[in-house]
Amino acid sequence: DWVLRDVDLSVKAGECIAFVGSSGSGKTTLVSLLPRFFDVNEGTVRINGTDLRDLTLKSLRGLIGIVTQDTILFNDTVAANIGYGTPGATPEAIEHAARRAHAHDFIQELDGAYNAVIGERGTLLSGGQRQRLAIARALLRNPPILILDEATSALDTESERQVQAALDELMAGRTVFAIAHRLSTIRHADRILVLESGRIAEQGTHAELLDRGGAYKYFHDLQLT
Repeated sequence: DWVLRDVDLSVKAGECIAFVGSSGSGKTTLVSLLPRFFDVNEGTVRINGTDLRDLTLKSLRGLIGIVTQDTILFNDTVAANIGYGTPGATPEAIEHAARRAHAHDFIQELDGAYNAVIGERGTLLSGGQRQRLAIARALLRNPPILILDEATSALDTESERQVQAALDELMAGRTVFAIAHRLSTIRHADRILVLESGRIAEQGTHAELLDRGGAYKYFHDLQLT
């Protein structure tokens, strides 16, 4: 069975595209085509006109930063976790990234600060703190393309506010593909695409889609009740 069908999408550099839809509608599959976690069976995915399959995986994935709700952290220091993926990053660059990710203050409170060991998968940190380390890592790598997959869905309100501020810093000036269940996090996207059964059912801005009164408005009203 096809997971995605008739998807025709063109995205400009610097645009923020958000994907909405019920579970199993194809959001994660569609976004996973970019770093080539999957390849298409038909059609092509291109960056600047070049088929992704003509690029090396290393060069392709070097262009893309990914922040998901399941943050990948290691039983190592804060600095090593932020610097992961950016060989040779200086302590100054790591701290600068942490400040931009609204993480510096809580790091300073840890025993050892940037040298504090955070446990396997960051178990010694809160969910919001783990997310801000992941965002600091992405800021340090400075990729032109960013994928956000449910980056704030598992957080309480206060943590979400801090993480959203860090995400705003991270998204500035990049091409962003954001998957969201909480519509509040994507209302300012340049375009919102509603996926249904692997097809693009609707697309437009937050205001346009609310006016249209279709699937997006249904999801929106559901979250307000």
